[in-house]
Amino acid sequence: MDTSAAAADLVRRDLAVLWHPCTQMKDHEELPLVPMRRGRGAWLEGVDGRRYLDAISSWWVNLYGHCHPEIVAAVQRQAAELEHVMLAGCTHEPIVRLSERLAALAPAGLVRCFYADSGAAAIEIAVKMSFHAWRNAGRTRKRRFVTLANSYHGETLGALAVGSVDLYKEIYRPLLMDVLTAPSPDCYERAPGESWEQRSRRAFEPMLALLERHADELAAVVVEPLVQCAGNMRMYHPVYLALLREACDRLGVHLIADEIAVGMGRTGTLFACEQAGIRPDFLCLSKGLTGGWLPMSVVLTTAPVYDAFYDEYVKRTAFLHSHSYTGNPLAAAAANATLDLLARPGELARIRDLGERLGRAVAPLAGHPHVAEVRRTGTIVAVEFVQDRATRTPFPWTERRGLRAYRRALERGVLLRPVANVLYWLPPYVLDDAEIALLAEVTSDCLEAACA
Repeated sequence: MDTSAAAADLVRRDLAVLWHPCTQMKDHEELPLVPMRRGRGAWLEGVDGRRYLDAISSWWVNLYGHCHPEIVAAVQRQAAELEHVMLAGCTHEPIVRLSERLAALAPAGLVRCFYADSGAAAIEIAVKMSFHAWRNAGRTRKRRFVTLANSYHGETLGALAVGSVDLYKEIYRPLLMDVLTAPSPDCYERAPGESWEQRSRRAFEPMLALLERHADELAAVVVEPLVQCAGNMRMYHPVYLALLREACDRLGVHLIADEIAVGMGRTGTLFACEQAGIRPDFLCLSKGLTGGWLPMSVVLTTAPVYDAFYDEYVKRTAFLHSHSYTGNPLAAAAANATLDLLARPGELARIRDLGERLGRAVAPLAGHPHVAEVRRTGTIVAVEFVQDRATRTPFPWTERRGLRAYRRALERGVLLRPVANVLYWLPPYVLDDAEIALLAEVTSDCLEAACA
């Protein structure tokens, strides 16, 4: 079978049995699936031999590209020794070492690690822990949560509840707990002449009012630090986090930081919270934690939270949450190898430099007649395209302009998957200058296709 026939056969077999995520499957009557067989560095290779530059790190996970040899070797070594053992009643060296390293690297005071398999599961854990810790402390009224408008934290019921993107949430609203929603600090909405810091300070005022009004019944605030990723890659200034931390401390409310997408160096520091100089009560990590190799998430929390559950069994204060693959040794090995790469001398400075190079490459698009804003935080780049630049009127969502861009990018050999009317880059940390130039050229072409 030739390669094109093999690709077509794989697609046929797929569509007969699979249901793909975040997909209206009827689209695939016209939109071809792309069957992949291999990945190396920033590139994917299709079954038909075509290559695609992975500009989105395969949904924001492959920090060091595909099949990085050091992570390959680490997983292979671990696979020959221990593939899995339950973490209830047992332990193993890779997960202990990973936990020690994360506790040492995270903002001071985050000393306990609780593992799961996905970002949404980490949010569920943090929400449950916060509520349960207050309950164990006798603060039974503290059972509500605050979220930001335009936020996304996953698609399980608890994670959906503390998010606010209607595309994901609205249909399931009857099943969800009620939360309080504060306005987003999104700096796209800043007034003329207003700086990012000024906008973020102004946006904090209604959050503060909400916290002061409801403090006695609030368990926690849940935020994505610096970038609301699935909320169209909207960004804000670190001062908002600093103000939020001070208010939560003063009013007795937990702070949950969802760094599932923005952690592990993505914003230029290992953790986004570092840029505000704060420590959350719960730090949620996933995606890049294993370099995109295996499903794993972790919630880091403090000694006071841990101590709230530590008692005699008959007191029934234990945190009874589990997942069969919690702390999987293969995933832990991949995570340790990823931390090894991030720990190389000068690595975070190199990642920051990559972000600057990405920014320079995308800058010319700011003058496009349909571009409302080009923005960047670390290695996250976003190009917001609109119907009318002067008024920032968006294209109607029903026109699916982003899909036009996606299709054009595939034709040009780039995996670029917009969110709504935002073209974004969230690439592996291994791009060279030629790959950045290609990405900029193709993005410009996709912009023309989307706005035609």
